[in-house]
Parts: sequence; C-alpha cells; structure tokens
Amino acid sequence: MNAPARGVAAAAPAGGLGPRTRPEPHVGPAGGRPRSGKPSGPVLVAVAHGSRDPRSAATMRDVVEQLAAAHPDTDVRLAFLDLSTPSVDEVLDAVAAEGHSQAIVVPLLLGSAFHARVDLPGLLEAASARNPRLRLTQADVLGPDPRLIVALRDRVHDSLIGAHSASTGIGATGFSDQHDHSYPGTSDRGGRIGIAVAAVGSSSASANAATARVATRLTEITGWDTEICFATTEPTVLEAVSRLRARGAEQVLVAPWFLAPGLLTDRLLGAAPDLIHAEVIGPHPALTEIIWDRYAFAATTPLPLSA
Repeated sequence: MNAPARGVAAAAPAGGLGPRTRPEPHVGPAGGRPRSGKPSGPVLVAVAHGSRDPRSAATMRDVVEQLAAAHPDTDVRLAFLDLSTPSVDEVLDAVAAEGHSQAIVVPLLLGSAFHARVDLPGLLEAASARNPRLRLTQADVLGPDPRLIVALRDRVHDSLIGAHSASTGIGATGFSDQHDHSYPGTSDRGGRIGIAVAAVGSSSASANAATARVATRLTEITGWDTEICFATTEPTVLEAVSRLRARGAEQVLVAPWFLAPGLLTDRLLGAAPDLIHAEVIGPHPALTEIIWDRYAFAATTPLPLSA
C-alpha cells in the first residue's frame, strides 16, 4: 500500500455490523457546538451521489438532518459527488477555511464501485493538496450492511400493510407490526407474495452478484420469495416479476435498493406501473446508525489511502 497523499487516509473496512465505539462527546450549547465554538471531534462529511432529480438531494438532506439531530455535538455536513450542490470540493474547502484540522468523509454509497474507489479518493487528495492543514479520512461505504437490509424489509412491510388496508378498508388487521419480526407470506387474497429487489446495476458481473445477495438475505430474514433485478442492466424488473410468478407468487412488490428516489426509481416504476413499489430506504434509523458507525470506526482506525 502506498503512502497517503498529503494527509489523506482511508479507514479499514468496517465490515458486518461494524463497531459500536463512539467518539467521546463534548457537551456544548444548543446546536451541538461547545463553548469554544468548535465541534467536539472531526467534522463528519456525508457524501451522497447526487442527481438531477431534486427529490434525491432533498431525501439525502433529510438523512443528514436526522444524523445531526442524533449527534448534536458533532459537526455534520452534506456534500455531493455530482449533479447536486454543495460539491465535495466546496464543503471540504469551507471546513478548512473555518480552521478545522480533521474531517472524516463517509460515502453514502451502497457499493464499493468506481465512485468509492476512484472518484472520491481523487477529490480528497486534491482537497488535501489545497488545504495541507486539514487531515482527511475516507470511511467505508454503507452496504450491504445487514441493518440496511432490515431497513429494506421495513419499507416492504409498510407497503404490504398499505396494500392490505387499501384492499380491505379495515387497516392492518392480520399483518404483524414491523418490530415483532413476523411478516406476512401471503397476500390478502391468499396468494404468495414475491419481492423484486431492484438495484441500480453495474457493468461488473461480480458487483451485480454481490448486490444479488441482498435479495437472498431478505429471504433469509423474512421468508419472502425474492428475485434481484436492475434498473440499468439485466435481469430487468419484468424478468424478475416473471420468475416470481412462475414460482407461484400472486402478488409481487418492487423493493428499491436505493437510498433516495430519482430517475432510476422512476424508470422502474414506468417499467412495472401496475405493481406496488415500496419506498426507498431514505431517513431510516438504521441508516443513521450505520453512517455514525462508519464515522466512529474511521476516527479510530485510519489506514493509508492507496494510490
């Protein structure tokens, strides 16, 4: 592994559920700032993908606001890799201009693909070169963390309850609360339920295979029949639906493996407009917890960033 580029480091992969170590809090006045006017630890810069669709940025702002509310003594900021503002460059330069000496950058990404392995490290190296007094550490990506799959389960379960309520007019009778770990395996009509887990998709077969394990894990924790599909490659959502129905699924729902809505989730909806589409993961408590764990781990276990 090569030497870090002017103060830039990468955190060792958190893996699994990640550690529960927390930076020692610094109690301050309202807003989370101590009386000196400085945050209690490294600035947390959450970096989202960005989109031309304004709903995407709005959702990620909700996520970061939830995170900041949960950790008021930490300076939490949001930046975007592309298409939305503020950019990574703008946020990191502002952090440096305010006199901060350290920031931990948490990629709000579901996979360790080009953005996490190439784009973001390049941006951090350039920011470090411009601001040599600011030490930057890149944390691990989010998923597929087991807790995110639980969040996906919750979004699907909410949609099942809504579908049942709409069809019967009597609320969620017969459907278990999402916290009791019991899930309906059949629709209100008595047919089996199938879940098409829909992700972005990649040109890398290995990356798609890794994403497919999300559907497998969802089956393991719920008993639902699942199939993976992609918005940008095969298998398509219609292919996944066909496979589920061939195995006996009467009611099929689409579960978007996305943090925020956007053009690709709209594409999935347009391809299967007659199906129920669950909500994206969005500002779920599990996502808040995972982001914080990535930050906390990176604060204690940085490793040099390879070139």
